[in-house]
Amino acid sequence: MFRSFSVFNYRVWFIGALVSNIGAWMQATALSWVVLTQLTDNDAGAMGVTMALQFAPPLLLVGVTGWVADRFDRRKLLMITQSLLLVVGVVIGSLLLAGVMTLPLMYGFALLLGFIAAFDNPSRQAFVSDLVSRENASNAVALNAASFNGARMIGPAVAGVVIVAVGTGWVFFVNAVTFIAMIVALMLIRTDELIPRIKHSGAARLADGFRYVGKRPDLMVAFAMVFLLGAFGMNFPIFASTMALEFGQEADGYGLLSSILAVGSLIGALMAARRDRARIRLVILGTLMFAVAATVSAFMPNYWLYALTLMLTGFAVVTTLTTANGYVQTTTDPALRGRVLALYMAILMGGTPLGAPIVGWVADEFGPRSAILLGAAAAFVAFAIGATWMLVSGRVQRSESRRFGVTLGETRPVAIVPPEAFSDEIAGTTPIRLPDGDADGEGARDGARPRKRLTR
Repeated sequence: MFRSFSVFNYRVWFIGALVSNIGAWMQATALSWVVLTQLTDNDAGAMGVTMALQFAPPLLLVGVTGWVADRFDRRKLLMITQSLLLVVGVVIGSLLLAGVMTLPLMYGFALLLGFIAAFDNPSRQAFVSDLVSRENASNAVALNAASFNGARMIGPAVAGVVIVAVGTGWVFFVNAVTFIAMIVALMLIRTDELIPRIKHSGAARLADGFRYVGKRPDLMVAFAMVFLLGAFGMNFPIFASTMALEFGQEADGYGLLSSILAVGSLIGALMAARRDRARIRLVILGTLMFAVAATVSAFMPNYWLYALTLMLTGFAVVTTLTTANGYVQTTTDPALRGRVLALYMAILMGGTPLGAPIVGWVADEFGPRSAILLGAAAAFVAFAIGATWMLVSGRVQRSESRRFGVTLGETRPVAIVPPEAFSDEIAGTTPIRLPDGDADGEGARDGARPRKRLTR
């Protein structure tokens, strides 16, 4: 489960990310609450607009940010983006404490945060493959999710208490301080121990990520499911805050809901870390599990029963997204990984500008339970897309031993990377030994030229 910790650079990165993530969750909680209760009169629609502004830049800038993540030193890029996020946190906190923050001004800061995150996210996701070897990439991604959701257990609950005790402004200052941990971790990383990576030069390569995904039906299906989940199902700030108000809770009650959600998320991340590799069929099953969990949570009659169902919701969503992230990282050409991950993050986060305002409007007009059911319906559609693809692609077959049984086969040959995209240099920098006939083979033996047709 923790095999990536054997790498010094990953240990340092994990600690810095954990501290920084705690602050980030504190800020996210405070930002949502101040828009909902201080800058508006419980307007979930304004909250949806705020979320949309934060997540629009990753979608609009996907080509540029992915190219930047592949073209430049990711460690230096992250030092710049983390420093900028620190400064923005200090400015927002100062304006709140001074009592001069307005809703339009907060909209502007939300857009600025989204712009910085557009460059930060693909670099941060792809940087994991610079820290550990490819055979440990799926484990490292899962541990990153564990760090993210472990921080989610702590950050929102602490933020809720701080908001009630001293006000929202101080939460942003605390978050600014936690960015220092990430910057220090990036400075401590041993650059001579980073995994070599392939770079393609030139602006003409910006569209390579799109062309690559277009030739991978498995990735297109995964991206479609992730989009629906991100656009309509993952609007937890809207769901949790409006449900907290419905149950008569204050900021601390809202923060506790986010932390309880993280309990299930952390369990899902740790279980993902135990798996030897990421499989797309688990992504499909995860969307079904999320749909069921969200449907059940929408009908809970009181605060504590609703909180209990959030653990299952958190488990389902992290199982789905961690597996999808690991699948993308471990089956993508290393030279294009940054661009493909930028596209993945844009689809995941970029769906929010479309879905969050709709979900916020539904919560205002019909109540938070209807908004949750809308997210569940989107997850059911995502599952239907994945399940249909499994059937059409021939991966679901009748069992030879059981009359009405089925088996999930993953041995149908698929051209994962066009032969011309391979090179001896790429093969040499992704050493991964796979036995002949391995069902999930995505590469070649060390020093060997990759086969033209691979099996998954």
